[in-house]
Amino acid sequence: MLAAGALMLAGCGSLIPGSGGAAPGGPSQGTRAPARPAVPIATAQQSYLPRPEDARCLADLGASGARFSPLPDTYAAPGCNKLGTVQLMALAGDRTPLSLSNLGPVQCTVAKTFGDWARFGVDRAARDLLGSPVARIETMGSYSCRNVAGSQRRSAHARAEAIDVSAFVLENGRRVEVKRDWDGGDAATREFLRVVHKSACKRFGTVLGPQYNAAHADHFHLEGTGAKFCR
Repeated sequence: MLAAGALMLAGCGSLIPGSGGAAPGGPSQGTRAPARPAVPIATAQQSYLPRPEDARCLADLGASGARFSPLPDTYAAPGCNKLGTVQLMALAGDRTPLSLSNLGPVQCTVAKTFGDWARFGVDRAARDLLGSPVARIETMGSYSCRNVAGSQRRSAHARAEAIDVSAFVLENGRRVEVKRDWDGGDAATREFLRVVHKSACKRFGTVLGPQYNAAHADHFHLEGTGAKFCR
């Protein structure tokens, strides 16, 4: 049942599977159809059955109004993998969908947290503080097989568990950049960036921004789930 639900989500992330029933043109009454194996999710690369926990996450992500496609599990190198990931195309705002730029594979639970933050932390803050809803969230990517800078430890990006957000484009055309506006924007823009940063800290496991170090002066690093470290 979970696998079938995930299959429906693959085509349009906002669809939620309902109860089954006889399909039109199926076997006539009294004729028993042969048993069929579970239908896997089909992709351009391979077919697979999602793990139960992944299927539940896909259903929750679809219920949030996000548009996405599930991706097959892959291993690239030691410590680098894409397990239970999705390709996000759009997230739900209160009024209109929020588009995304430059975003690659994201682990499903992180994608769900990202969607909640975008709607309840970002879109609403933009309307309240800047007078316009958000139309697009610009990122610097998600998955990348690399180490944490200056260490031998794999980055959360190597497991598609982190997203780097660099800017927000409002519906009125205004663009708010982390690098330019964290300290250089007007009072309302600076407050907006600090509000969305604080909101992220309540949802993600690790949040790093301009106050952390120079390497994060131009983006918010959003990693994992369950608040642990915020700077």
